[in-house]
Amino acid sequence: MLPAHNAAAFALAALALIVIPGPSVLFVIGRSLSLGRTGGFLSVLGNALGMIPAVIAVSFGVGALVARSLVLLSVVKVLGGMYLVFLGVQAIRHRHDHTDAGPSLPSARPSALRLLGEGFLVGVSNPKTIVFFVAVLPQFVSYESGAVPVQLALLGGIFFVIALSCDSVWALAASTARTWFARDPKRLSRMSAGGGAMMIGLGGALAVTGNKQS
Repeated sequence: MLPAHNAAAFALAALALIVIPGPSVLFVIGRSLSLGRTGGFLSVLGNALGMIPAVIAVSFGVGALVARSLVLLSVVKVLGGMYLVFLGVQAIRHRHDHTDAGPSLPSARPSALRLLGEGFLVGVSNPKTIVFFVAVLPQFVSYESGAVPVQLALLGGIFFVIALSCDSVWALAASTARTWFARDPKRLSRMSAGGGAMMIGLGGALAVTGNKQS
C-alpha cells in the first residue's frame, strides 16, 4: 500500500500546484461569475470528476501511452479549447436571462445534470491532467510496497480531493462577488458577459499553448 510519508509529500506537492491560479481556476471563476454559486460549485464538481478517467488510465498504464501521442494530445487539447469557447459564447448570449426570466421560469437556467456534464467534459478533455499524472504520480509510488496501480489510484484520489476543495473556495469567492453585482441587473449582465469572455480567452489559450494544469 501507499506509505503515509509518500502520501503526505504528494499532498503538499499537489497543494502547491493547485493553489496557483491556472486553467481550472479560471474556468471555475468564469462559470461562477456567469452562473452564480450553485452553477460554480456544480462546475467544480464536474471538472473534478473529469479527472477520474485520467486517474484510471494512469493507474493501468494507458495514460503513458496517451501522453506519448502528440497527435492525440493535440486533438484533445483543441477540442477542449473549442468547448470552453462554446461555453463562453453561451454565457455571453444568455447574459440577460436573469432579467428576462422571473421566478415562474426556473427552466431558464441550466439543469444541475447539465452543469455537471459540462464541467466533466472540460475536466476530461484537458490533456494536461494525464501529462501531470504520468509525470508526477510515479515519483511518489513505493515500488517496494507493491500494488502500484492501487497506489497510483490513491495518489489520484488525493489530488482529486485537494483540487475539489481549492476550486470550491474560488467558486465561493467569485459567486460572492457576483452576488454584490446582482444588486444592479445591468452590472450583473456585464459580470456574466465578463465570465463568458474569460472562458473564451481561456479556451483559445489552451488550444494553442501548453499552459499548466490547475
